[in-house]
Amino acid sequence: MIEKFSVHSKRFALLLVAAPFLVLIALRPILPDWAITPPKSCLAGCANIDGIIPIVDIVNAVIDFLRKYEILGLFTFKDITRAIADAIEVPLDFSEGLLHKGFSDFGVEPIAWVILVGLAAIFGWYLKGWRLALLGGGCFFYLALFSKRGIWDLAMQTLSAISVSAPLAGIIGLSLGILAAKSRRVEQILWPILNVLQSLPHFSYLILVAIFFGVGSKAGVIATVIFAFPPMTRLTLLGIKGIPSELIEAGTMAGCTAKQMLFKVELPSARSEIMLGVNQVIMQCLAMVVIASFIGQSGLGYDLLTRLQRLAIGQALEVGIAVVLIAIALDRFSQAMAEKTPSHLRHGPIWVRHPFMSAGVGLIVATLALSFVTPHVVRFPQELTISTSVFWDAVVDYITLNFYGPLGAFRDFFLVYFLIPVRSGITSIPWIAIVALVMCLGWRMGRWKLALVVVCYVLFIAVSGYWVRAMITLYMVVVSLMICALIGIPIGIWASRRDWSTKLVQNLCDTFQTFPSFIYLLPVVMLFQINDVSAIFAIIIYALIPITRYTIFGLRNVPHHIVEAATTSGCTENQILWKVRMPIAMPEIVLGLNQTLMFGLFMVMIAGFIGTVDLSQEIFRALTFNDGGKGLVIGLCVAFIGLTADRLLVEWAERRKRMYGIA
Repeated sequence: MIEKFSVHSKRFALLLVAAPFLVLIALRPILPDWAITPPKSCLAGCANIDGIIPIVDIVNAVIDFLRKYEILGLFTFKDITRAIADAIEVPLDFSEGLLHKGFSDFGVEPIAWVILVGLAAIFGWYLKGWRLALLGGGCFFYLALFSKRGIWDLAMQTLSAISVSAPLAGIIGLSLGILAAKSRRVEQILWPILNVLQSLPHFSYLILVAIFFGVGSKAGVIATVIFAFPPMTRLTLLGIKGIPSELIEAGTMAGCTAKQMLFKVELPSARSEIMLGVNQVIMQCLAMVVIASFIGQSGLGYDLLTRLQRLAIGQALEVGIAVVLIAIALDRFSQAMAEKTPSHLRHGPIWVRHPFMSAGVGLIVATLALSFVTPHVVRFPQELTISTSVFWDAVVDYITLNFYGPLGAFRDFFLVYFLIPVRSGITSIPWIAIVALVMCLGWRMGRWKLALVVVCYVLFIAVSGYWVRAMITLYMVVVSLMICALIGIPIGIWASRRDWSTKLVQNLCDTFQTFPSFIYLLPVVMLFQINDVSAIFAIIIYALIPITRYTIFGLRNVPHHIVEAATTSGCTENQILWKVRMPIAMPEIVLGLNQTLMFGLFMVMIAGFIGTVDLSQEIFRALTFNDGGKGLVIGLCVAFIGLTADRLLVEWAERRKRMYGIA
């Protein structure tokens, strides 16, 4: 009886939450136009925007002020940013000389390909044995062997940029994380900024970087640093704040100064989180490889972008494979560095105590000696290089000739009978109905504070003038989220049943998550050409990873004693799954859906490159016309869609965990 009452009360509460939304949808035919679509601005002279408030013009006025106003009559903010860009150019020129250009003034060639391949193999062996040595050395050997179209030189340009941006992002992120851990006020200021930065589409601040820092490789490095430092800051903060109080007390009792406490106790104790942050920084830098090319960064990303623009899919796939291999190698190296534990030195001469360092020095000396005999140890022989683009072009032609009919029929059916009706349904919802729904959900989850925050997010989108475009973006993300849930949750359930299947699927997720986002456009364009279907499937492939991973994690971390109690009660395997495991794992699964939505928003901005008509198209227009205000406002619209869902879903998951006593 109590259980029935509880079920009925939950249904009644849900009905109360949804009631204003449903009533407003039912009343749509008689609602005034301003209640269906946000009205345009009543202010005159707003050239850039038709929203209720001319936010774009306001932001552009601020940008123009920063560009022209002279501080103390001496210099402008733009002068400061250009000075920073010039300072970045110094280490960037050095890294490019080391890896790509050489130092012509001194007659020094760039690092030989043999040295890079050998050092990658030695470093991999030092970190984790022969398998990682084979992966690292094989990656660089691939870049040398398959470089008929110049992949080696392009890869070295990319690596030179990463070798500057990754350390800078790591240092900035580590420093801010330490400051936030030491000061509650700094943490309160930083946390919302990090939330917005990690939710903003890349292209939003690319425009601002181009305005204030210029274009070219130095601007690409700065944009990459801005994108890559937030996860390092978060993980450093979480690592230091998660140190057991006993360790801090022990350091205090030992008489440690504040500096000693930081470097001798706190940072070593937070090593695993910090090294995970290093891994995230490296992967975020690689994620910007293609995107930073929009403001002139050279390398593999720029080459991939130009080939995609020409729809040279075979050549783009060849470059894409090189990007993927670099991503996998750097990801595995950084993971191995995080897992590496200090070891005692052996007794004996230096080559016994430091065998890997000695092997590296020996390799360099041997290569320098051989370079006087043959130039091929410095530059891979061009006549021996290979290209796979002809093979990939043949694959594309084969698919086009033999599967165009079935794929075209599926594409048209999916577009006409599913995507278009869903888009029409979502875009026709009155904006005041969505505001009412978000407000009621916020009140239900976290009372007035959460309700006020999420309503402010939605109202910003409404008054900005991009409501319709935002709803099209929302439709694409919602469709992708539904399909990801239909695919990822069953895969996660299957994988969670056995250790070998869990390990297999998690390894696949780890591998696919290392791929830079633009890579996912290649297969869908090859299969479905350029349309909404291609964009949706690119989003699905990219966003499927978190829901699968979180489903496995949630199901495998159900407390063992609860499962034993259900087994003792005579429950079958299916009953244990659906009556015990799934309800308790649901908070983690919902968090997985939240991450899937964030991944989807990230990818939908990338998918705008292949012709969608949502917010991403507006961002590309803003990038084309160097409109910083428009780009930033649209980026904030995207960020606020994600943050609204994030706040609501995370709050629901936390309430559910507390209800089950697993918080």
